[in-house]
Amino acid sequence: MNNVYNYLYLYPTYPSYYNGPFYRGSYQPMYMLKANPMGYPISPYSLAYQTLPEDSRITDYGRQPYVVNIEEATKQNNTFRTAIWTGNHLQVTLMSIPVGEDIGLEVHPDTDQFLRIEEGQGLTQMGNRKDKLYFQRYVDDDDAIMIPAGTWHNITNTGDKPLKLYSIYAPPEHPFSTVHQTKADAAAIEEHHYQ
Repeated sequence: MNNVYNYLYLYPTYPSYYNGPFYRGSYQPMYMLKANPMGYPISPYSLAYQTLPEDSRITDYGRQPYVVNIEEATKQNNTFRTAIWTGNHLQVTLMSIPVGEDIGLEVHPDTDQFLRIEEGQGLTQMGNRKDKLYFQRYVDDDDAIMIPAGTWHNITNTGDKPLKLYSIYAPPEHPFSTVHQTKADAAAIEEHHYQ
């Protein structure tokens, strides 16, 4: 049987979600709950996570069903910030912080934030005032950071390779389909946006 048919398996599953268009030679991952009630077998390829080629641009799939291997997507991301899912109530972004740099001291008055480190080392700082960051912790692979709304915060890369993390904002913090190649791009765009 042709590999394309093995990969897509022409018989439908029930229910099934297929995410994203054919994109630079690679389909986005599929999510399938169970086999079709008629008993058609499911190809093992259809249940596997498919990762994007490194040169592929990740797109914001917000407001539609989406499944992604978040660890792989986070490690492959080389932009300062890229939104991959922006809904009505939350947003997921991928981040890559270069060695010795930081996210930048910021506060989100009405947004709770969750961050997870997938690769690298850093220092997270938080506080209720810009000049009083009383909470400081070193973070590493697999650490999660919860930031309450209205809390000043920053994360600095203290390691010897890019700090790879993803962030969940609730509600969304950035416009749909946000891509900031660098921290300087992010600062310039946000300054223009708030003016």
